[in-house]
Amino acid sequence: MFAPLDALLKRTVDIVGAAFALVLFAPLFVLLAVWIRLDSKGKALFRQPRLGKHGRQFTFLKFRTMVVDAPDIRNEDGSTFNAEDDPRVTRAGRFLRKTSLDELPQFWNVLMGSMSLVGPRPDLVSQMEQYDANERAKLNVKPGITGLAQINGRNTISWVRRKELDVQYSRSHNVLFDMAIMAKTVVYVLSRRGVYAESSQGASQ
Repeated sequence: MFAPLDALLKRTVDIVGAAFALVLFAPLFVLLAVWIRLDSKGKALFRQPRLGKHGRQFTFLKFRTMVVDAPDIRNEDGSTFNAEDDPRVTRAGRFLRKTSLDELPQFWNVLMGSMSLVGPRPDLVSQMEQYDANERAKLNVKPGITGLAQINGRNTISWVRRKELDVQYSRSHNVLFDMAIMAKTVVYVLSRRGVYAESSQGASQ
């Protein structure tokens, strides 16, 4: 876990980074929200309970990319289904997913302290039942907008492998490591790598 000074530095980076992003992207937030509402019925923001640090639940935010009341489809390993031709995804949603713009509202989660810029991606509350004793270690840190799994294959790797990388991060993270992950994330986002799973296995949240 973080030493007190590192924890303070991490939180400072989170606050400054999230506040800067929210101000910078404020006009884009408005445009995307309007587009989402015009493209399909429903609210622009998607809210869902997710697992936070120590298993505490928080309200996870993202731009809505699916039709309202879309069915919950799971893969055999318990991960949520995600594919490029998923009929549940709206026209606007396909663009948002490819560009990762659907994740922008999570900067608010970071500013409020339920998430960090870097950490394991937050799983659904029900998915904690499928963690083994080792995998529960990922809950020792705050979930993040990006993380070690997101720069090592993202959705193209299995959920089991992503959890392994999450546990690795939870046991070896530090501020410099976070900076490296954020830098590599930019490359992944701009290249649109790993947006969709190569098969029905290992789809992302």
